Amino acid sequence: MSRDSAVPAGPRVLVVDDDAGVRFTLRETLTSTAQLEVDEAADGEAALQAMAERAYGLVITDLRMPRMDGMQLVRRIHAMPHAPRVIVITAHGSERFAVEAIKAGAYDYFRKPFDVDELLAVVSRALEAVRLRMDNERLAGELNLSRSMVFAAESMSRLAQLVQRAGPRDVTVLVTGESGTGKERVAEALVRASPRAARPYLRFNCASLTEDLAEAELFGHTKGAFTGAHRERAGLFREADGGTLLLDEVGELASTLQARLLRVLQEGEVRPVGTDRPVKVDVRILAATHRDLRKLVAEGRFREDLFYRLNVVHLRVPALRERPEDIPVLARMFLDRFRDRFHTGPLKVPSGFIERLSSMPWPGNVRELENTLESLVALSSDGELDMELLQRAETTATTAARGPSAGAVDSVAGAGLKERVEAYERGLVLDAMALAGGNRSEAARRLGIGRATLHDKLRKYGLDGTEEGGAPA
Repeated sequence: MSRDSAVPAGPRVLVVDDDAGVRFTLRETLTSTAQLEVDEAADGEAALQAMAERAYGLVITDLRMPRMDGMQLVRRIHAMPHAPRVIVITAHGSERFAVEAIKAGAYDYFRKPFDVDELLAVVSRALEAVRLRMDNERLAGELNLSRSMVFAAESMSRLAQLVQRAGPRDVTVLVTGESGTGKERVAEALVRASPRAARPYLRFNCASLTEDLAEAELFGHTKGAFTGAHRERAGLFREADGGTLLLDEVGELASTLQARLLRVLQEGEVRPVGTDRPVKVDVRILAATHRDLRKLVAEGRFREDLFYRLNVVHLRVPALRERPEDIPVLARMFLDRFRDRFHTGPLKVPSGFIERLSSMPWPGNVRELENTLESLVALSSDGELDMELLQRAETTATTAARGPSAGAVDSVAGAGLKERVEAYERGLVLDAMALAGGNRSEAARRLGIGRATLHDKLRKYGLDGTEEGGAPA
């Protein structure tokens, strides 16, 4: 390999050597000749500190160093999950130490004083191996996530790669994103990539029960612990022992339960309601929320210490409007699904239909898109989609994206107070249904009313069923 042969730009490199002159030479060679980003560390301990703060694809280390020598560093790196490739530098005539290092986990070695051509050849081989591993990881991640979600966007491919990287590691993961983006599907992919995949996987919606019932559901209770406790209940944490528990909508968790959850995460044990006897549990926690937990922490509505316990790995699912290239593939999948479900036969998709879908804001994200297409297919006539119904969906989605007051009162500007109030309320209900993707329980929660009250208002304003582009409940 000649000096003019470029090493393609690749992952960041860490050079570890107690000799500042060697570090300088290696850094200058790799940055100027191979266009690589290079950091330095003077010994093994400094290298581990640097690796704790930043990800590296390649580490080049001397073997003889103070505090922690290169052989120890190689062993420590080799034990890491997703370890970078390691190249060791050995003195001329000491190749046996390099062989020992390779047995300990090093990828390759070169001699000191080094020849630039030899250095670049070794680095090039190592970076190619790094790229191959990253490609395999990305493909495996896309295959895994595609079992739960359909996507074409680069941002989703990147998310799939992170899911594949975090899944096998027994670490708490916080999945965030707007309602309807597919956070629960991401959690499923994390479980599939986990060593706990064959163990129990349970889900709990933190907004679904009152505080007392949620406490008993999560942590269990003894017989007679409260009125109605006719028998002992293990609770989800004990039922998920050895497996995974997803805490959906964790931002809705009551403050007292936040304290109890923190104790479980810190101590690995639960205390069932009605007893002070702790029970050890081994559960991996996944948490999901559409809320901004940092904002809730600042407002004093969510414990800061619990937030940091949950936010070890943070995966954000992008909103559908951030990845419009996913809309065509999702639309075709949903159209095929509902065509088969409703036995409509072949569907004629009007010209410009997919383009109009792709231009809509979809505040309810994938769930709203799915419900809209279900409604359009269910109401199709003679195998044709009704573009007028799509126009209604566009109006509803645009109004919801602009905010609850947008257009609701303007449309009856000349009406009396009662009509204006009803128009505003109707707009709020429409917006809540759109943001909830047609899910009535979620819409009722957003409005702060009961599901029965929401039913009454839907009937009052003629929104029951599929009107205004909503989906059947």
